[in-house]
Amino acid sequence: MNPLKKFSTLLQLVQFMLPYRKYWLGAMVALLFTAGVTLAIGQGVKLVIDTGFVAGSIEQLNQSILILVLMAVLMAIGTFIRFYLVSWLGERVTADIRQAVFDNIINLHTSYFETNRSGEIMSRLTTDTTLLQSIIGSSFSMALRSVVTTSGALLMLFITNVKLSLIIVAGVPLILLPVLLFGRRVRRLARQSQDSIADVGSYAGEAIQQIKTVQSYSQEAFESRAFEKEVDTAFNVARHRISQRALLMAMVIVLVFGALSGMLWVGGYDVITGAMSGGELGAFVFYALIVAMGAATLSEVYGELQRAVGATERLMELLH
Repeated sequence: MNPLKKFSTLLQLVQFMLPYRKYWLGAMVALLFTAGVTLAIGQGVKLVIDTGFVAGSIEQLNQSILILVLMAVLMAIGTFIRFYLVSWLGERVTADIRQAVFDNIINLHTSYFETNRSGEIMSRLTTDTTLLQSIIGSSFSMALRSVVTTSGALLMLFITNVKLSLIIVAGVPLILLPVLLFGRRVRRLARQSQDSIADVGSYAGEAIQQIKTVQSYSQEAFESRAFEKEVDTAFNVARHRISQRALLMAMVIVLVFGALSGMLWVGGYDVITGAMSGGELGAFVFYALIVAMGAATLSEVYGELQRAVGATERLMELLH
């Protein structure tokens, strides 16, 4: 699917979210608040190291730790609100899509059901909508959170230390390359996986629907072997998709922590020579870890969003 068609498919999904603007707005406010607190924790780490550990002041250490604990509580509150609102949206939008698809199917001409298997239609109503619920209620939220916090952390990296930031930025193209390379392949396999699952459900539905005919001709063993073949096909497609996603995540982890190791070596050298303080290095490592975790999360969620496009496309076909 070309990018324009992919965007068009996701736009149709967004239309189902528009009636719940206040929930999205609340979730976005909570997301931005949580991201801001998360980035502020980096400065709290710097404070703990420079005014507590290095300065040797118990009073300053107590104050710094208290600030960190307060930030953690605020982040927990923001995360609770964001998670609840986004999960609610996932459930509500999925229910609306399922209802809209069913309302359309129930009014289709009977000739449609002569050329389309009922089992596949049921699979789209259940499996695909359940997948969308997971995407909207979890993966999409994780993607937004990672984009916001990673962007903010990158900005804080450059504010803290430009030289070390350039080392991190130099590793970004190496991280994006496997994401782009494997992303399209994962999406194609995701569509094949959904289709194969639909075939399994369709075959089982037809066999059960015609169970009297099957038993009257003593074809139970034949149908069992045929169903086993469909199940194995679906499993092999899913296994291939999983292996591609696992390889993608493994490559990203190696590249991200390779860049972090190089950054730590240079940063440690600067601390020893007095070019930067231990608190600045601690804050920088904190922000670098946020960037690393954000990149890893995005690489994982990217595959899920690709699956969302496939599931949405199949549901919109029924809806239109």
